[in-house]
Amino acid sequence: MEQTVDYGHATGLLSGIWLLVAIPLASAAILLLLGKRSDKWGHWLGVLAVAATFVLGLTMFIKLGSLDEAHRSAQQSLWDFIVVGTQGAGGLHVDFGLLFDPLSGIFVLLITGVGSLIHLYAVGYMEHDPGRRRFFAYFNLFVAAMLLLVLGNNYVMLYFGWEGVGLASYLLISFWYNRPSAATAGKKAFLMNRIGDAGLAIGIFTMFATLGTTQYDEVFNGVSALSGATVLVMGLLLLLGAAGKSGQFPLHAWLPDAMEGPTPVSALIHAATMVTAGVYLIARSHAIFTANATLQTIVVSVGALTLLMGCIIGAAKDDIKRVLAWSTVSQIGYMFLGVGLGGAAYALAIIHLLAHGFFKANMFLGAGSVMHGMHDQVDIRRFGGLRKYMKWTWLTFMMGWLAIIGIPPLSGFFSKEPIIVAAFEREGWTAWLYGLAALLGAGLTAFYMTRLFVLTFHGPERYTEDNKHPHESPFIMTVPLMLLALGSIGAGYLMSTSVPDWLEPVFGQEEAEATPVLAHWLLTTLSIVVTLVGAGLAWALFRKGTALAPEPAGVVVTAARRNLYTDAINEAVFERPGIYLTRALVYLDNRGIDGAVNGLAAAVGGGSGRLRRLQTGFVRSYALSMLTGAVLVVGAFLAIQLGWLA
Repeated sequence: MEQTVDYGHATGLLSGIWLLVAIPLASAAILLLLGKRSDKWGHWLGVLAVAATFVLGLTMFIKLGSLDEAHRSAQQSLWDFIVVGTQGAGGLHVDFGLLFDPLSGIFVLLITGVGSLIHLYAVGYMEHDPGRRRFFAYFNLFVAAMLLLVLGNNYVMLYFGWEGVGLASYLLISFWYNRPSAATAGKKAFLMNRIGDAGLAIGIFTMFATLGTTQYDEVFNGVSALSGATVLVMGLLLLLGAAGKSGQFPLHAWLPDAMEGPTPVSALIHAATMVTAGVYLIARSHAIFTANATLQTIVVSVGALTLLMGCIIGAAKDDIKRVLAWSTVSQIGYMFLGVGLGGAAYALAIIHLLAHGFFKANMFLGAGSVMHGMHDQVDIRRFGGLRKYMKWTWLTFMMGWLAIIGIPPLSGFFSKEPIIVAAFEREGWTAWLYGLAALLGAGLTAFYMTRLFVLTFHGPERYTEDNKHPHESPFIMTVPLMLLALGSIGAGYLMSTSVPDWLEPVFGQEEAEATPVLAHWLLTTLSIVVTLVGAGLAWALFRKGTALAPEPAGVVVTAARRNLYTDAINEAVFERPGIYLTRALVYLDNRGIDGAVNGLAAAVGGGSGRLRRLQTGFVRSYALSMLTGAVLVVGAFLAIQLGWLA
């Protein structure tokens, strides 16, 4: 049944929605403008700004929950941002407006809640970095841009936040810009995201061209009047933007390289902010995606393919942060699978997104704690036995590990298992295709995450001379780990029982559940069994450690270590032709266009130089020239008269 969208206007406490963006943005401006004068206290200002935003967001969230379901949203128009022509007559009117509803409210709490813990952790992690104040300025800018993205009440405001997130991610990934690898990773993330951003921009242009507006409510209410082809094109352009920000195939290659930034950046990008932007875009645009079955199938296919790719590649990596990065690619694939399935699965995808925010931030910060205690070593083959020296890190990381592989009753079980069941509820043979892909992904996730956990914390010690004395991280770093571990344990169940009803005003009432091709209890049992088999296999293979030197590998392992050759394909199909085209254009410009211009200039200059030689300055030369000219003229007339030139 078609749902008419109508957002109310902000009153009372909710009239301060703009403060959610203004507070971290003001903090970033202060830290950047004051410069070194704020070095001693700037990091604490950054932490307090995000924490204050979380408190304000939580207060508004509670206020929103007190409203009746039919009016559980509020939008605030601050000023006219773009006014061109007359609205409704080909003109464009864009408000600088914000929307606080159940969907954006959840994202506000995730961004600021998990973000506050990551900020606090970063105080200890970046303690000895001379650029710590600048780091927190970029951190606050990132949070402000992400909040604008999820709070905008139209696609233009979303796009401004979208671009702000891209800028801030570039600054953070390449924060240690003196390292060539970090500078290259930041540039790679920026350029690959620009491809997706171009798709999103053209999608917004398409909205205005076909519907005359970019306001959420007006776009969603007008989608039913569009042709199927128009909806498909519009949705594919939005999907391209979503794939870029969320690191989904084919725009996923930048995400693992983002590990070159400081570990708190990895946690913030991969857990609570940037990678969730694509899922938010599709969820917010659900009216567009549910209007075209082909579009939904494409989203599901992208999610299923990406989750399997992330699992396979993650199983072959030895860098602790890159294993977690590829697991993010895979877990976001589960979320795309959920939003592509539509219906009740929209809420399931958001639940997994929230649970992922807890356990993935927990594990990234845990990885940073391991690196802190191991003198920045990242090779899991050179760890082992850290459980004895880093008990808090081991315990909290274990909670994240059990959550992500889906062991009940931790959060990942309640968020991922329902998506697997929903995949088996599709009609026809696609239920088996996508359901088995999701089930296989669960087994592979258990395998490579168990490998990571065992090689890091268990088995024999395999340290080098540089990290013989591992030690636990300071209290300011372990407290956020403990809080995130609690979320990894209990957040899934709490959200699975409350989030679907909370999001009902956004996605509409749940339709009657379809019958899966296999019984629900059987699918749940299969999911647990596959997970235990994957984890058990990894434990048996790696509990005694692994070789420090690379071993001869088969075709699959070699392909996984080379990222399934996606980087090589991108280089061959896009990078090298682009380089050759650029070189050809430069050659054409230098030898062709510039050559013609320079040749003409040289010809004029040379000719004028030769003509200048005739101007000697001697009267006798000029008299001789005049005489010669007169003789020639007279001779010509005589020849004509005598008929010689007839």
